[in-house]
Amino acid sequence: MMAYVPKRGDIVWLDFNLQTGREQEGRRPALVITPDVYNGKTQLMVCCPIKSKVKGYPFEVLLPSEFPVKGVILADQVKSLDWARRRAEFKAQVPDKVLSETLQKLAALLSFED
Repeated sequence: MMAYVPKRGDIVWLDFNLQTGREQEGRRPALVITPDVYNGKTQLMVCCPIKSKVKGYPFEVLLPSEFPVKGVILADQVKSLDWARRRAEFKAQVPDKVLSETLQKLAALLSFED
């Protein structure tokens, strides 16, 4: 039986250890950025961690108050992780507006518009 494969827009819980410096650590939620076709073939996914404390930084994307996962998506801490080894578990699917805002902030950070 095929295990869960994360897809773009999913919120998953996974292990962010080992970390260094200002990187997020521990078992925490993250927003999946890459599509399931890529994730399934490589067992990697590109994601943005989510933290519970809102600080108002420009690259934070606020999750809706009624959403089951609370906090902000950190679009400037994008990572490529092995989701299978880090035991990714599906928790929710973000609204299209949240995914779009995250992708826009990521595009601005990486200068995709140029």
